[in-house]
Amino acid sequence: MAWGAAACTGAPDAQPTTNPATTVPSTTPPTVPTIRPAPVPPDWDALRARLDGALSLPADRGFTAAHRLYSPDFDSRTPAAVARVATAEHVRACVDTARASRLPIAARSGGHSYAGYSAPDNGLVVDLRGMAAVRVAPDGIATVQAGARLIEVYRALAAAGRCLPAGTCPSVGIAGLTLGGGIGVLTRKYGLTCDRLTAVRVVTADGALRTAAPDSEPDLFWALRGGGGGNFGIATEFTFRTEPAPRVTTFATAFPAGAAPEVFAAWQEWLPGSPAELWSTVSLSAGRRAHLSGCFIGTPAGLNPLLDAVIARTGAKPTSRQVVERSYLDAMLFYAGCTECSPDSVRRQTFTASSRVLSTPVADPTALAALLDGTSELDLLVDSLGGAVAEVAPADSAFPHRSALATVQVFQSGHNPGAMTAVRDGLAALGVKDGYVNYIDPTMPDWAGAYYGANLPRLATVAARYDPDSVFAFPQAIRA
Repeated sequence: MAWGAAACTGAPDAQPTTNPATTVPSTTPPTVPTIRPAPVPPDWDALRARLDGALSLPADRGFTAAHRLYSPDFDSRTPAAVARVATAEHVRACVDTARASRLPIAARSGGHSYAGYSAPDNGLVVDLRGMAAVRVAPDGIATVQAGARLIEVYRALAAAGRCLPAGTCPSVGIAGLTLGGGIGVLTRKYGLTCDRLTAVRVVTADGALRTAAPDSEPDLFWALRGGGGGNFGIATEFTFRTEPAPRVTTFATAFPAGAAPEVFAAWQEWLPGSPAELWSTVSLSAGRRAHLSGCFIGTPAGLNPLLDAVIARTGAKPTSRQVVERSYLDAMLFYAGCTECSPDSVRRQTFTASSRVLSTPVADPTALAALLDGTSELDLLVDSLGGAVAEVAPADSAFPHRSALATVQVFQSGHNPGAMTAVRDGLAALGVKDGYVNYIDPTMPDWAGAYYGANLPRLATVAARYDPDSVFAFPQAIRA
């Protein structure tokens, strides 16, 4: 998740699970090997024993709370079980059970899946929240367990004087964010969250715990950097290169009603020439209103001339302008919308969302702003890319949108999927196509091509190698 206003405010290669071929007399009819053994009913007692008791079934007290996600829209989901794991061995036990029983299986850390994919009906939810340790070495290498949520990561990093480019919603899980790419307020200077990865520990479909890194399982490592959460396996631990925590200056500027076309036109032309230290976002809402906000790695004295320049291009007079210098942690709390927030204190929210990717400037900003005419709950949140993101070639990681100007999130507070779809498809008609997998949309046209572009064939090859039997299947899973 990119901005706080969105939904907040080595091991051996994988082997197919086949029975070994047997030599039989020529008079015996040939045995046709099966790809997988016949499914067996899940043995919940055996799994509970392997998990040291941390398994919730529908008849258990507290099961409803155990499976709920960030959005109340998915409270009606009915998983078969929720496993509260504390170790990688616990995760392996869950994968073994799901594979043998052919149950849907999904990992959950933050629970922010826009489509609710982390709580599959009649499936096994692997709750990673008990694996939330963050360790920062003296050299700045951070080891983060997959159940950690962003505010936990930020507090631990700040205590060590370090930072990591990532999102802003405090209860978003580090795992899903990283696996889909990871856009945030330091992205233009330090890259995507997945660009900071040096290794990922992951349990694959065969139950093996592997280390994916440049020199170990390199194809899997490539796929895990932008290939989307839920695919290829369940990550248990991430290793990141971090940076010294900078002081940053945040800014927020509001413009009068009707100014959205001019503000957006000025911003999209100004953005490519802005320094990498400056990240900015434009939000457009009903009444053709616009807000320009962001952060600058540096002081207000360095920011203000840049902000003056883009405001002058708009030809509009802001109705408000706020510029504040902050510490790294204070900036993250500012974007989270809280000061003493914890992952569990974030208010749940019903929302509908989708995305597009701004590859080139929009020729008709007036038509873009008009997409929101007549709406009251819809916003377009346009988050800048460029800078360090564009320094990585599109084929060097699974994240394909390296040359794009920005991502566009279509965000709706409430539940009116028809309105959201109309705006999403209206953007495509204006040339703003493709999509960002972390804003996953179950109705996205050509979703695989939109999310992964030219990287899709290689991703399918990786999926065929590490999950040949589609253990990690869900409606928008990458398949061969």
